[in-house]
Amino acid sequence: MAERPPGLAARLKEIELFAELSDDQLGWLATVGTHQELADGDVLFHENEPAGHFYVLLGGELLFTKVFGGQEHVLTKHIAESTPEPLLVQYDGKRRAAHQFTGELPLLTDSGYIATAISAGGTELMAYDKGTFLDMLTRCPEVSRVLLPVLAWRIRTVELEAGRNRMLEGLGTLAAGLAHELNNPTAAMVRAAGELRGTVGELTEAAMRWGRVATAAERRLITRVCESLHSGAAPGRPLDVLEAAELADEVMEWLFAHDIERYQDVGTALVDRGLGIETLDEIAAGVRPEALEPAIGCLGLIVQARTMVEDVAEAGRRIEALVDTTKAYTNLDRAPVRDVDLWEGLEATLAMLAPRLSGVRVRRHYGDVPLVTAYPSELNQVWTNLIDNAVDAMEGIGELRIGTKVEGHHALVEIRDSGPGIPQGVLSLLFQPFFTTKDTGHGTGLGLHLSRYIVSHRHGGTIDVTSVPGDTRFLVRLPLTRRQLSAR
Repeated sequence: MAERPPGLAARLKEIELFAELSDDQLGWLATVGTHQELADGDVLFHENEPAGHFYVLLGGELLFTKVFGGQEHVLTKHIAESTPEPLLVQYDGKRRAAHQFTGELPLLTDSGYIATAISAGGTELMAYDKGTFLDMLTRCPEVSRVLLPVLAWRIRTVELEAGRNRMLEGLGTLAAGLAHELNNPTAAMVRAAGELRGTVGELTEAAMRWGRVATAAERRLITRVCESLHSGAAPGRPLDVLEAAELADEVMEWLFAHDIERYQDVGTALVDRGLGIETLDEIAAGVRPEALEPAIGCLGLIVQARTMVEDVAEAGRRIEALVDTTKAYTNLDRAPVRDVDLWEGLEATLAMLAPRLSGVRVRRHYGDVPLVTAYPSELNQVWTNLIDNAVDAMEGIGELRIGTKVEGHHALVEIRDSGPGIPQGVLSLLFQPFFTTKDTGHGTGLGLHLSRYIVSHRHGGTIDVTSVPGDTRFLVRLPLTRRQLSAR
């Protein structure tokens, strides 16, 4: 801390925040504040440290950093500037006046500092404790003409940045979940396609061989057996694993006894389709002995090829379903406002968060709820915030309950978790901006604040919370029109 320099009141006059103050007011500010000088790299305050002072930048620079995901990121820099400019002139991407002071937001919201402030190259400041800052607002009301617009701009900027961060976090979760879910069907498709390439060549040779020896009646028989196998009408289709194993042993023995080449591969394909000894005996009775091996060989390869094609198709359907689920979550192909199926949004959110829910039992209690007019992607962000917080509270293990019902003229969505609960003294603070119960770097303190903004300001609804140990409930109520209520 340095001694108070001469001419301090005149220097304060150059600060836009104090430009309209009288000499008496400036003299008071010069005496009640504490003059500080920081060396390069000195920390003025730390992120989440309880706010104790309002700071006015007289000279030098302040660098602001914040921890996201365990890594420190630069948010902005305040640069002292002695040349007066109008408030609305932008400087370095923000209002010039916003460079000249810091700390008012956490003081007014009774919270911790949003970021860490570090001196860059040496910094000179005036510090005012909370009581003096509040006195300043009363004794020097002119400061509000500059402070309040900057304060509103900062809140909006932080909200937008937090919204972008939450969106990026959501997209990261979505991408990770989608990659995880796509892995199995993609691998199955690649594997089946690779096997199909070789099988088609073998099938071509077997079909030519079968065509050279088969009579018209024999071809009709094999065609009918193929159709019955692929329609699921084969009489020997196994019902369980034990029965399937017994059937496989019987078929393998039959094929071996009748000198069928590659009887193991052929037998596996036929058993998977439910072909039993009765059908094999029917084929043996319907074709000549010299045509039996080509008939069974061709039949087995046809079944193998069709099975591989169906595997590829099933993998494709699974991928298509995942893409549809992703679209339902992000609403990339929907109008911004539309009638929304709440179940669809909740299920899409659960699907996107599936990797996070691996240790959580999810219980659904979906009542009959009509469509709600809403911004679907914004509501999905609310569901993501609430469910994600619930999983964090349970530390990944517990029971998550999600319910919907109509309550009066509102659709009610209830999200409950079996976590340890929220202290009663904290409940009233949950929706305040920048309040978080998470460790530094693991929460912005804006998730619930933004959720309430989306529900109340964007949709005219309400969001409430109740909590006891083992049962925390977030209640989201969204208004319903007469048309929607009558459509139930």
